[in-house]
Amino acid sequence: MKRTYTMRARAQSADETRRRVLDAAVRLLGSRLRSDIRLEDVAAEAGVSVPTVLRAYGSRARLIELALEKVLEGIGAELRQPEPGDVPGSVSAWFDHYEKYGDAVVRNLADEADPAVAPIVQIGRTRHRRHVERQLGPRLDAVPEARRAVVVDALVCACDVYTWKLLRRDMGRSRTEAEATMALMIESLLGGV
Repeated sequence: MKRTYTMRARAQSADETRRRVLDAAVRLLGSRLRSDIRLEDVAAEAGVSVPTVLRAYGSRARLIELALEKVLEGIGAELRQPEPGDVPGSVSAWFDHYEKYGDAVVRNLADEADPAVAPIVQIGRTRHRRHVERQLGPRLDAVPEARRAVVVDALVCACDVYTWKLLRRDMGRSRTEAEATMALMIESLLGGV
């Protein structure tokens, strides 16, 4: 019996260590470029050694892949909270996301030639477009089919992280002012079709 208990305790400890390592990688992804995350950083954040990280996940690439999946799941859930068609709610959700991840996303975009970063950038672009279409879809129903793709392109630009960066970082606007500006751009595009 004692051996069964010991093996169960070891398995639970290993599961807890895997969770801590993955959570550490997720936290680091939120503030750094993917290519900047070193196993030493993950190990220090999780309170374990680098060999322990490798035993738990096999490779840095696998750990980062799983951490990115977890980050993207959380982001997707946050961005889907407002009802489709709710422009102020959608803008607020985008700003919540950009305030949390925007600086790291902008750094990734600047480094997209890096083979380690390029897939993240492409995933982000695809998800952003899909999210814009989902959130603003009910408002796009009135757009003539011939113009729909152009209007969606314009909305993707209006809702983009670079728009947030221009308003918040470059122009120094308050969040309230920046959200109002983004909402104005969206409403202008939707009202001018």
